[in-house]
Amino acid sequence: MNAEMLAARVAEVREGIERAMQRAGRTGDVTLVAVTKTHPPEIVQAAIAAGLADVGENRVQEMEDKVAAVGRKAVRWHLIGHLQRNKAGKAVELADLVHSLDSLRLAEALSKEAERAGTTVDALVQVNTSGEESKFGLAADEAVDAIGWMAELPGLRLLGMMTMAPFTDDQAVIRRTFAAARRLCEDTARQVPAFNGSQLSMGMSNDYEIAVEEGSTLVRVGSTLFGERGR
Repeated sequence: MNAEMLAARVAEVREGIERAMQRAGRTGDVTLVAVTKTHPPEIVQAAIAAGLADVGENRVQEMEDKVAAVGRKAVRWHLIGHLQRNKAGKAVELADLVHSLDSLRLAEALSKEAERAGTTVDALVQVNTSGEESKFGLAADEAVDAIGWMAELPGLRLLGMMTMAPFTDDQAVIRRTFAAARRLCEDTARQVPAFNGSQLSMGMSNDYEIAVEEGSTLVRVGSTLFGERGR
């Protein structure tokens, strides 16, 4: 990708984030996570050159390949896709933040691997506030109790929540999904002292401005920055 073009796209997304924050009357920081899934390691290098410090990958294997090529400390690595329990050890080794902690069993697996590695895993609990059966994540009515249990596990630091909106042009539906996640995160933080609740991972290329208006602190943007992904 042309470096000048990528720099312009990064600036455009950052401007969109700033506009959304102004509309919502928000202050503070929103982290732009550059989603490089299915792109080659050279795209990560291009992202670094464009001033991006956070990179998101969907799959552990692809993250492992890119970490090998780019380096563990070159950027902050975000695992944003569904994580299988048998990949929990690699996730602990590679990811700076796991966005997709979506079940009690996965929490147990991450805790076990973190203890084995003598480290602490930073994670976001994935919640399904859209109600779509195809989406991973804890149901809203089960989340507080489940997170209370997760928060007692050693080696886990629960920083907040992640959700995904339906793929639709109906902005009201998208906004309701994000607003529900924000309220759920706030409610959980009040009820579960060990749940940090400071981070909300919401919003992708098609809806990140709405997500920021509704309180997102991390937006996961891929195609707007890098174009359509390969298969």
